[in-house]
Amino acid sequence: MDRLEELKNKYASALALVQQQGVRLTHLHVQDDKLYLQGAAPSEAIKNALWTKIKEINPVYNDITADITVDSSLRQPEPTSVSKNTYTVQPGDSLSKIAKQFYGDSNDYLRIFEANKDKLSDPNKIQIGQELVIPVRRAS
Repeated sequence: MDRLEELKNKYASALALVQQQGVRLTHLHVQDDKLYLQGAAPSEAIKNALWTKIKEINPVYNDITADITVDSSLRQPEPTSVSKNTYTVQPGDSLSKIAKQFYGDSNDYLRIFEANKDKLSDPNKIQIGQELVIPVRRAS
């Protein structure tokens, strides 16, 4: 696996946040053996949330350079409840794969299952296109 894919996998949850929150990326590549991320966030709060996510993944962020500015002309994401995200199930997904993406640990899949007991009866039976609630990771 090349370095870019390796780092994109490591920072998958931060990159998912970029997509969900409407951050416009102008650069995403490897430079000096680090993931180089450059772009603009629609607000200071979203920029800070992205930095928080990066620091959760790697507190010393020694393998990523993030140059994020704020551009208030970018479209703000639709407001969602502060305590949860949602995720639409894609082909090939499993709860453990989704847990790995959002929490960095596939063993946290039960947390997603618990939050979706109203629509899931079995953690091994999720449907493509199903919208799942992803509980926010508690700060440890």
